Amino acid sequence: MRIDPIDAIRPYVIGAKRVTSAERVMWITPDRVFYAGLLGTPSTRNYGATMVYVALDGVVRVQIGSQAWQEGHVFVVPPHTVHRVACETRHIAATMLEPESVDMQALPDWLQHSGGLVEQEGFRSRAHQAHQALLRNGQQSQAPMLDFDQLLFGMELPKRQLDKRIAQVVERIRTNPSGQAQAQDCAAQVHLSFSRFLHLFKSEVGTSFRTFRTWKRARSLLHYVVDQNSSLTDVALEAGYPDSTHFSHSIRQVYGLKPKDIFAGSRKLRVIGAAVTPHYMR
Repeated sequence: MRIDPIDAIRPYVIGAKRVTSAERVMWITPDRVFYAGLLGTPSTRNYGATMVYVALDGVVRVQIGSQAWQEGHVFVVPPHTVHRVACETRHIAATMLEPESVDMQALPDWLQHSGGLVEQEGFRSRAHQAHQALLRNGQQSQAPMLDFDQLLFGMELPKRQLDKRIAQVVERIRTNPSGQAQAQDCAAQVHLSFSRFLHLFKSEVGTSFRTFRTWKRARSLLHYVVDQNSSLTDVALEAGYPDSTHFSHSIRQVYGLKPKDIFAGSRKLRVIGAAVTPHYMR
């Protein structure tokens, strides 16, 4: 029997005022994302980044895998972990941290959490402050003079030192997620055998080459949500998907939502940071 978790949430509002559509914002950097906006339905999600969820005007509930639902104010979900998220109101703050960009073993203990509720009132406060800072500073510039790590975490997160050969491949995919990079070609590029490359890549990055490439391609969708005039087929091809069917299936596996629903929910979203200009618009 399907249980809608929204029905199980008791009314509770933390003192902050309700978020309006004019206050929806997303800040994108190459290795971080901060999103304050609509949550969408509590469907299954599976991101390739560490996710930190904070309810903007109430409590949030998270189910990791088949575990019981937990309720609280701050949740951490590790990369490539199937989960569902719900909140009593329509809005949530989500911080996305790319694992290859940080030394996971040197992160604060609460960010190394195996998944679930964490006691982090400090981060909850900073998430609300970051939201307000973006609303203020983002009015005049597409790249506000704010330091992501200091604003959200109160410190510069330790950088991960990858093998130089693997770092070269990671950068290639990160800067061109729509490219058709094949493992064989990348192995040859860094002068490694195919099997050695795959083993070293997973050891260094923490996930397989194919999974990493799939995630980065899905992540690139965030750059396109402000373009409400292009067809989803155009976006799918621009993002590197062979067709709209494959695009829709892959996006639903990651975000738990259909692409059309993501775009519909982003109509009043302001995106700050590095943006792409689709080839068909150049």
